[in-house]
Amino acid sequence: MRTTVTTDTATIVVFDPACLKHRLDDDADWWSIPENELAEVNAGNAAFVNLGSDGTYELEIVPGQLTDPTASVHVKNVSGRFFLGAGEYVSSEGLEPEAKYGNVFLDVAPGTYLVQARMSSPNHIAVSISPTTDSSTNGFQDLVRLR
Repeated sequence: MRTTVTTDTATIVVFDPACLKHRLDDDADWWSIPENELAEVNAGNAAFVNLGSDGTYELEIVPGQLTDPTASVHVKNVSGRFFLGAGEYVSSEGLEPEAKYGNVFLDVAPGTYLVQARMSSPNHIAVSISPTTDSSTNGFQDLVRLR
């Protein structure tokens, strides 16, 4: 599956909206505070991946795991649905993400997933979302970046 996403925040995100319900009434920029973003990534509630620059990116969702990912994040899913798209569409200000402007929803079985990403060319990103028996928590000290 391929989609084209434009981001004004230099970020793509993968998350189950049910796992970020507690952020629904937060300010739209809640996740732009590094401590907030890192806390949600380490709790396994979202995979925020910094792309290095704003722009339009082709996202290719590939089956299985990537052989040489630049980023790998464990993310939990309780609802059976993941959102994949531009970071600015994360739950906030009473709004849930929408499948428009290239953003997509992926139906999955509830559980823990390994989200991997790799920039294949300047505007092409390969993403894999595969089930795992690993813990849904992460131990990052810094934000997740592709460049």
